[in-house]
Amino acid sequence: MTNAKFVNDAEIIEFVLSNTRIFNTELFTDTSALRVEEIGDGNINFVYRITNDQQSVIVKQALPYVRIIGEGWPLSLDRIRIEAQCLKEEGAWAADYVPAVYYFDLARSAFIMQDIGDHENLRHALIARRSLPELGRHLGEFLAETLFHTSDFYLDTYQKKAAVADYINPDLCKITEELFFLDPFCDHERNSVNPPLREAAEALWQDEALKIEAARLKYHFMNDAQALLHADLHSGSVFVKAEATQVIDPEFAFYGPMSFDIGSIIGNLLLNFAGQPGLEGAAEEKQDYREYLLNTIDTLWATFCSRFKTLVSEQCKDPVFASAGFVDAFIANTWRESMGYAGTELIRRTIGLAHVADLDCIEDINVRAVSEKFALDLGSALIKQRQEIKSPQVLKALIQAI
Repeated sequence: MTNAKFVNDAEIIEFVLSNTRIFNTELFTDTSALRVEEIGDGNINFVYRITNDQQSVIVKQALPYVRIIGEGWPLSLDRIRIEAQCLKEEGAWAADYVPAVYYFDLARSAFIMQDIGDHENLRHALIARRSLPELGRHLGEFLAETLFHTSDFYLDTYQKKAAVADYINPDLCKITEELFFLDPFCDHERNSVNPPLREAAEALWQDEALKIEAARLKYHFMNDAQALLHADLHSGSVFVKAEATQVIDPEFAFYGPMSFDIGSIIGNLLLNFAGQPGLEGAAEEKQDYREYLLNTIDTLWATFCSRFKTLVSEQCKDPVFASAGFVDAFIANTWRESMGYAGTELIRRTIGLAHVADLDCIEDINVRAVSEKFALDLGSALIKQRQEIKSPQVLKALIQAI
């Protein structure tokens, strides 16, 4: 086999049938009716569902370039190995929140995983104002378990340094470094700016204090290898039901600052908060959902803190790091830096290359610009004032002021 794209449905079905014996049992009991559906709407990889309506799996395959561009934008195939390996690692510590990986084929640059098609994309759920009472708790537990167990709080020095090397991911990190910390802070050709927002964008590009703080965040992102990050934890990478949450697509995974994952997902909740006034629905309904979003952030952070501290007290192997005073200071700093990364997510999703439907589905460009201006103002404040934003309560007060 080579890493060439699957040529037809029969080849994909054969790949699945040859590699889905789980606990000595064939996953598919009826193979005669198997069919293949291409379901990937991403920019980089190919994603297929193989199903006979009783059982189903997902196959994800990478090619050595960006899918929507072609060979003009090459990417390392090692990203698919990193993604499959990260899913397994995260599943070892947070099995309730990560789909199972059944098989990885290095030569084919493809893996087979559990189908979570009965879940809904979180971004769509937020736009539709779904009630997700467990979302904050689930995300907080996922973050605490995966970040603690891949950090120096849990791993010994040899394990940790070997893991950092195993997850070196320069191609994908470079994309993040540019799309988060470069493009949105200058008049870059990759940016996409709503015309009524142009004046606000140009003012942001002239904010030297903001750009200095963004540079500090970039340096922190590139050099503080605290834990294994998902590193692309936006609401499009989370799938939900009323009582269940699943996190997928960690192909950007590498060892970096815990605050980047935390800030990224908080930033996505705040993007939906920003978009609510322009979305369809009654004003009271929108305001209630905004309160729900802020409460979800509060629950996420409270759950993360509680679970992380419990893990340290029960499983930390380094007595130096087990000090309660050190842990408290570490967590406090993690929250503040998370605010900065939430700010970069707000800004880059508003005027950068990759927008979000929470804002873009607002059809009237002038109405949309009001939500976008709020997102830019909040993002800038989060970046510049992150050292003063010491709790979710201070975050709420900042939002109220803006």
